[in-house]
Amino acid sequence: MRGFLASSTGVTCAAALALPLAPPAAAATSSAPPATSSTARPGAYAPGGTQSLPLAPLARDRAPGAPGAVEQGLRRSDVRRFSLVGVVWDSPATELHGHVEVRTRATATGAWSGWQELETHNADHAADPGTPESASGHVRGATAPLWVGESDGVEVRVRAGHEPGTARSASPLPAGLRLELVDPGEGAPPPTNRAQPQTRTEPSVLPALPAPPALGARQKAGPHIGPRPSITTRRGWGADEKLREKGFVYTKKVKTAFVHHSATGNNYRCSQAPSVIRGIHRYHVRSTGWRDLGYNFLVDKCGRIYEGRAGGVSKPVLGAHTLGFNSNSMGIAVLGTYSSKKPSSAALKAIARLTAWKVGLYGMNPRGKTYLKSGGGNLYRKGKKVRLNVISGHRDGFATNCPGTKLYARLGTARSKAAHYQGR
Repeated sequence: MRGFLASSTGVTCAAALALPLAPPAAAATSSAPPATSSTARPGAYAPGGTQSLPLAPLARDRAPGAPGAVEQGLRRSDVRRFSLVGVVWDSPATELHGHVEVRTRATATGAWSGWQELETHNADHAADPGTPESASGHVRGATAPLWVGESDGVEVRVRAGHEPGTARSASPLPAGLRLELVDPGEGAPPPTNRAQPQTRTEPSVLPALPAPPALGARQKAGPHIGPRPSITTRRGWGADEKLREKGFVYTKKVKTAFVHHSATGNNYRCSQAPSVIRGIHRYHVRSTGWRDLGYNFLVDKCGRIYEGRAGGVSKPVLGAHTLGFNSNSMGIAVLGTYSSKKPSSAALKAIARLTAWKVGLYGMNPRGKTYLKSGGGNLYRKGKKVRLNVISGHRDGFATNCPGTKLYARLGTARSKAAHYQGR
């Protein structure tokens, strides 16, 4: 079901100049304002930026720019400071069959990390086929981003592999491979006189609301809506509202909550979660070409909940999180990678509290089932009505590892807790 556009003007923020640093010899022109020094005083605002560096063949039998190279990369390089890294390519319809590995140099110590692998199968986090966001002409293929902490050196290698189910030689790498180095910046941009009245005084955190009083045994059961949990708003995590497209796009209701992991790694402190989210936001918009952050909500490992895509936390905002099933759903990303690591109990509790409230607003039982119509994907053809859990994992709608084996295994616990918070 297609979302509809609600007229609104985007929030504009005061511009700030970045420190004029010379780009490294191997770098192309940055696709965003230059990264800034992290020596700004604590709490001060510093804009982020993206360095976009072209990859080149590493094998000796390939000339620079030759198509179909089976290994491309960037040799160890000095770069401006960044904290999040990803790889993008020209066509979102082209899959990268192979491995992408990076190693980075920590700014604080000068020490190089070991090789870390990026999740290459990321096309399933996207707007539905045929939607204006999908057909904008700005969308690129991309890996999942990886949080590496403040760094100033990088090396990357991309090796082609076999397409699943084939025995032929390695598939050619996608055209236009680029390394994206994201500096999330510091703090929240200051508002301007052009800011919308409703966002000018937006709090940094929406406080938790108390649970409604219990109904008597003979009283008719009312709607089962869990109390709203505390939510850090976009202002609270420092969203740069100049990045996203103006206006908001909505679907009709929220029948299903799809749980994801961000696949950004687990090497972050909870105090860094706002920076991680600012990095993902910039990567989704500037590097991947989406209209805004793809997820509707994010949860850190300490159980804090963050507003994702703009449009109102209680409204059915159309996201770009589960290819084929973004309509009438919401996407919740737990920051981290949960393929082999168990999610924290705090994160599971946050998922339960958030879903008890949000799906409750639309009359849904977290332990129940519902039907969604597929917009097209690798599991279900377009138009097929699919029976899903109200709280589902991403892999329930698309053939993917997301939200990781360990997180997916705990969704039953989240469903039970959410139903309890609804008073069921």
